[in-house]
Amino acid sequence: MQVEVLYFAWVRERIGLPREMVETTATDVAGLVKELQTREERYALAFSDLSALRVAIDQELTDFDAPLKGAREVAFFPPMTGG
Repeated sequence: MQVEVLYFAWVRERIGLPREMVETTATDVAGLVKELQTREERYALAFSDLSALRVAIDQELTDFDAPLKGAREVAFFPPMTGG
């Protein structure tokens, strides 16, 4: 399955890309993260503390155990704060 992965804020800075198309065999977000972590050190660093990250599938906030079936886009970003 191919999915577009978007990175925001410091996640984008650590990985060095704003977005990329990823071919994955993962069935959920956690599996996708594990695949990404094994790519290169920069991915491992960006995904080293999942408690510091939020995830959205097709622009809807979700959890790391959310299924990827039918997803077109997965976005990773730090928690948002109001102001």
